[in-house]
Amino acid sequence: MINVLFVCLGNICRSPSAEGVFKALVKDEGLDEKFFIDSAGTSAYHVGEPADSRMRKHASRRNIQLTSRSRKFGRADFVKFDYIMVMDGGNYEDVISMDRSGEYQEKVFMMTEFSALYAGRDVPDPYYGGDAGFGEVLDILEDSCRGFLEEIKRDNEL
Repeated sequence: MINVLFVCLGNICRSPSAEGVFKALVKDEGLDEKFFIDSAGTSAYHVGEPADSRMRKHASRRNIQLTSRSRKFGRADFVKFDYIMVMDGGNYEDVISMDRSGEYQEKVFMMTEFSALYAGRDVPDPYYGGDAGFGEVLDILEDSCRGFLEEIKRDNEL
């Protein structure tokens, strides 16, 4: 089983969207039983809440379902997950700072490290922006998740 965790700040826009996009790609490849996929936030602002309604609306237009409930990232996630995919530099710093020993840093990646079109960029937080920001986030996540899945398939001979 390959365990993948997507992380953003509040776990209501970017990380649940990455989770939904990645689950859809994995399902399309017939690899559902080989993955456990989840998402979390570095803050506890929205614990227990569903994904932002604007994000769910934009995702559903692309046939992507966002069904998770927000939860906070915890130290146990370092042990449980093989890949911890963060959305921006702030999320990266927050996650890395919880790994005081430095033993899990090789599991933490920036989401766009696997992007063909958006490499080196943060996945922007659309929460306070306009409607177009939600679509942009999905564009970045679809591209990045495709590249990420291809990398996992190569590394694990799937």
